[in-house]
Amino acid sequence: MRDPQTAARLMSREELTSQAAAVLSRLRGKSPRVHCITNSVAQNFTANALLALGAVPSMTLSGEEIGAFVARSDALLVNLGTFDRERREATSIAVDAASQNGLPWVLDPVFIDRAEQRAVYARDLILLEPKALRLNAAEFAALADAAPAREAVEAYARARRLVVGLSGATDLISDGDRTATLTNGHPLMARVTAMGCAASAIVAACLAVEPDALAATASAMVIVGIAGEMAAEKSRGPGSFAAAILDALYTIDAKMIAARARTDLH
Repeated sequence: MRDPQTAARLMSREELTSQAAAVLSRLRGKSPRVHCITNSVAQNFTANALLALGAVPSMTLSGEEIGAFVARSDALLVNLGTFDRERREATSIAVDAASQNGLPWVLDPVFIDRAEQRAVYARDLILLEPKALRLNAAEFAALADAAPAREAVEAYARARRLVVGLSGATDLISDGDRTATLTNGHPLMARVTAMGCAASAIVAACLAVEPDALAATASAMVIVGIAGEMAAEKSRGPGSFAAAILDALYTIDAKMIAARARTDLH
């Protein structure tokens, strides 16, 4: 077993770009079905982002049918952005269905730094073993009770046996044994609502076609970061950017990934 004080292996740019290209190819070839429990603000944009990339979204919250929808999906997203009773009840059924059917699921603990009740619920969900956790620095600090430094992210991922995908100026993705750092993206991504929610859904889509959760999560974040840069080059502001990033997700390919991906190593 790895010494808790030993840093994880840092993945190379070549390794990351190769994985991302392969995952993108499989995603488009298989068109995985992703069931999304996400907030009301994010539903439309998230669905369009998945469709643009090649996945098939579903969004029902009905307790009468969500179990069947999840069972017939390839991955599940649980997003806490709208923390209401309907979504909590739907989450319980959906996570149970995912577990029973051996499906990977992603937790996006939106705004758990704003309310302790939400953070407690997120910690309870972690015990149900999501494959990946995608969040920002403030959310990680609230969940892990630790500053979002590389060592803390690696230790948290190792202890919970999941992948942490921490977004920021430099994205940090780790399973505790391997760590990837990514520096793609653009400031306009923070000016469009639901961008992070859509990114989490894309993590779920990648998990549907890639059993290595670290590879799937890093690939999704590479793809989204590069798509953000591509969109910014054709945008005048947030409005045109929101449309342009859908076009970028639709057109991104292996050559673009190889040419544009950036890590702390390059």
